[in-house]
Amino acid sequence: MTPVPPFLPFAKPDIGEAEIAAVVECLRSGWLTTGPRTKEFERLFAELMRPNGQALAVNSATAGLHLALEALGVSSGDEVIVPDYTFTASAEVVHYLGAIPVFVDVDARTLNVTVEGLEAAITPRTKVIMPVHFSGLACDMEGILAMARRHGLAVVDDAAHALPSTRNGCLVGSFDADATVFSFYANKTLSTGEGGMVVTGRSDVATRCGIMRLHGISRDAFARYTSSSPAWHYEVVAPGFKYNLTDIASALGSVQLGRVHEMAERRRVIAEAYMEGFADVPLELPARPASGDLHSWHLFVVRLTDDAPLARDAFIDQMYASGIGCSVHFIPLHRHPYWRDTYGLAPEMFPNAERAYRSAVSLPIYSGMTQEDVDRTIATVRRLLSA
Repeated sequence: MTPVPPFLPFAKPDIGEAEIAAVVECLRSGWLTTGPRTKEFERLFAELMRPNGQALAVNSATAGLHLALEALGVSSGDEVIVPDYTFTASAEVVHYLGAIPVFVDVDARTLNVTVEGLEAAITPRTKVIMPVHFSGLACDMEGILAMARRHGLAVVDDAAHALPSTRNGCLVGSFDADATVFSFYANKTLSTGEGGMVVTGRSDVATRCGIMRLHGISRDAFARYTSSSPAWHYEVVAPGFKYNLTDIASALGSVQLGRVHEMAERRRVIAEAYMEGFADVPLELPARPASGDLHSWHLFVVRLTDDAPLARDAFIDQMYASGIGCSVHFIPLHRHPYWRDTYGLAPEMFPNAERAYRSAVSLPIYSGMTQEDVDRTIATVRRLLSA
């Protein structure tokens, strides 16, 4: 009997012995919460992105987006423009502040927001534009930033998918956005399990985020508890949040950061194998980056064409039956009851997002995939769609 291969998950973190050793060392150090390892992780990240700026570690990208908007003064009645084709966190952080998310459709090919679509949604109440780099393909940041500045608007760059993506040779995170927020969730290229980073060149934004991520306290715990003289006193200067990242996660993150280009390159190789392997099957393949630029390939999203022998849901079921995990990115926000009912959203308002959603499938892609895993995925997709 032919042995059944193990189930191939949709995503899996790439953790090696160096990461394990760093976490064990942290556990033995006696300092587990935000402390020296988090400071070092922030330093390394800022050095990569914006040497003249600051990086602030947080416990999720959602927390980072919330902090960035709060630091920019977003409040009740303000509007923040977000894509409809994104995860709910992009909109919910706007809601946290009593502001109004304004949803825009995406480009039919790239599934990113466009300058034209964003500009058409601007009203006198607009305060912030929030682009999302879908799957790790960089948005037109130069165009978005130039348009935002013409209108006097801030830009918070949702880069949850985009490490280490580039546009015109520049890393996402190095552009002059008011803040850029990354995610280190378990399925990201760099993973700390849960976690994120706010990167900014604005000292006022960095200061406010730094205070608000830990209860609005004027001094962080590390500074208070490691002082050579009694330093128990602190002041609460604002009603803040509990959004700090632990040293355990930061120890993991620092090692992962040193491997991020290696892991991204493996994803690129897998994506290229998929592009070649699926060239003649009924799929619309994802958009590539411009020549010379990097796509993080956080996701590899294909779309079944009208002549595919299986509908999307049946295809996913058959992939699972064949031992291969898939997912769907994203269920557009206009399809979720809360956003739909609260803001009167309908599919015809977002034709590109709706069309993409109906046929989109995210295939397995992670740096720990073996060539056998990649070949098996290609062969299974071809078998199911070549009938």
